[in-house]
Amino acid sequence: MGKIRDASELDAAACAAVYAPYVRDTAISFETEPPTVEEMAARIGAAVRSHAWLVLEDDDGRVVGYAYGGPMKVRAAYRWSCEVSVYLESGRRRTGGGRALYEALFDRLTARGYRTAIAGMTLPNAASQGLHEALGFEPVGTYRKIGWKHGAWHDVAWAQRELATAEDPPVEPR
Repeated sequence: MGKIRDASELDAAACAAVYAPYVRDTAISFETEPPTVEEMAARIGAAVRSHAWLVLEDDDGRVVGYAYGGPMKVRAAYRWSCEVSVYLESGRRRTGGGRALYEALFDRLTARGYRTAIAGMTLPNAASQGLHEALGFEPVGTYRKIGWKHGAWHDVAWAQRELATAEDPPVEPR
């Protein structure tokens, strides 16, 4: 499968290349223009500072997927929760890469003090729903006709997974 490692801004071009087809060709992402390498570098930098961003390399050291966590909401009471996403290069679904990236991501987020992971999935997306269910995410609701892309309205299903339990009050995330 390859190697999972922490990302840096130097991975921006590779991550942008993995992500661009999701933006251009699908409704999986609600972005309408693929981010530039500079924008992707800024996203990676922000995630690394506050949460985590990981990449999956193939056996030749080429980045073929990534996963990251970021703030779920900006209000202070949400600070122990994070939104997570995973993207794999086309043709790499159902190879174990998404699961491996997410499991490593959850370890990083838990170590930083986060308690809950939230994931949104544009519907229909059986592969993403199956992955999240297999990793212990539970459905919490669906926004109906929330995004317009490629000439149609799309629903987004939301799911959450507990990352850790500990005594309360919680320690501030690091």
